[in-house]
Amino acid sequence: MKSTYSLEQLVPFVRQHSNYYNEHLKHLPTTSTSLKELPLTNVSNYWAGSNDLSHWPVLTGNVDDALVFKTGGSTSQGKLAVYSYEEWHALVSTFGASISSQLNNGDRVANLFFSGDLYASFLFIHDSLAHVGRSISEFPFTGNVELDVLADAIARYRINVLAGVPAQLLKFAAYLAQHQRVLCGVETLLYGGESLFAPQLAILGEVFPNARIASIGYASVDAGLIGASDRDCALGEHRMFEQQTLLEIVDEYTGEVIEECDRIGMLVVTNLTRRLMPLLRYPVGDRACWCEPVGTPTRKFALKGRSAHSQRVRVGVLSLFTEDVHEIIRRVAHSEQWQLLIEQTGHKDLLSVKWVPDSPLHTAEPIGQALFEALVAHYPVIDDLSREGLLELRVLPCATTDLRLHPRSGKQLRVLDLRVYDAAALESV
Repeated sequence: MKSTYSLEQLVPFVRQHSNYYNEHLKHLPTTSTSLKELPLTNVSNYWAGSNDLSHWPVLTGNVDDALVFKTGGSTSQGKLAVYSYEEWHALVSTFGASISSQLNNGDRVANLFFSGDLYASFLFIHDSLAHVGRSISEFPFTGNVELDVLADAIARYRINVLAGVPAQLLKFAAYLAQHQRVLCGVETLLYGGESLFAPQLAILGEVFPNARIASIGYASVDAGLIGASDRDCALGEHRMFEQQTLLEIVDEYTGEVIEECDRIGMLVVTNLTRRLMPLLRYPVGDRACWCEPVGTPTRKFALKGRSAHSQRVRVGVLSLFTEDVHEIIRRVAHSEQWQLLIEQTGHKDLLSVKWVPDSPLHTAEPIGQALFEALVAHYPVIDDLSREGLLELRVLPCATTDLRLHPRSGKQLRVLDLRVYDAAALESV
């Protein structure tokens, strides 16, 4: 089976076999295969019905020879994503080759990503490490390993590379600091699944003083390959997978494709390796800007937080879907006006749900408490992260005038990501 397709090959196939895209593109001539002619995929419509794979209109065929994962693994309401085995092999082999630049021959890698309940990250990294162009050894602990067991194993087996989500690495760092342990033998920390912020580097540096910190790469179970991490990438920076994806940065409000450097827009992916669950001009939910001019090979881009219109909000290992949050606020607080604010201080994420009550603010406290409890009930991982000191959830009643609007369009922003993504210094080589 061919592993990569041109847009001219992919679009006619998708239009013929995917009911969703046939409807989505019906206004275009059948000969249209230019990227700029294709409309952006409506993410909410795209995922409608994905829990019933026999009838999900996005798919181009039956799910008879495939891997099935859940996207948004921190909630039971996560949507299903599928790969044919050939597509999965293309994904992990390409991503594994990209990890090679971050590893050395003889490295001993602890895989601390999470598994279970159809969650993809551990299996994705495990399979990708099998395609690294270096002679390495993997220690597949998963993210559920007891921290004391992990600390002892790192010393006993001379493990020198840790790979995991930032929240797990920071939790492990807090454990080591509490027990006055320093792991000088760890030389590399590879993070993925969420951004790592400058204040957190100092926390990690205290217990891993000799470790170089870098992204393992940028991919998601729904969108597939997005960006590769190289030694010249600063925190938050990645390079394009030119053969496998078409990457665009698009103005969130005008739809204009951005080509100049340093102008921020939403990141849009067209996947050239997936036909069973195709993605054409799919907004991945992140904001980004170009770091290098048009025409630069494997052009570098920098992540700049979650899009104001993102359907999924990732905070550490927590994934929230804005449609779910909206339904909870409407049901409990009878309010249509709300906004999510994401901030970060030290190793802790601050997640604030601002909502406008239909009664005076001083009478809103019981409703706010009920709203807090409903959100935790729907996303129980909030409780776990709060106990571990990694997350603080705040439910704040406010006036309509307190909700931020876009300065140009005047539209209310559902998500405000106020975390600082700029990193002045390159990751050390």
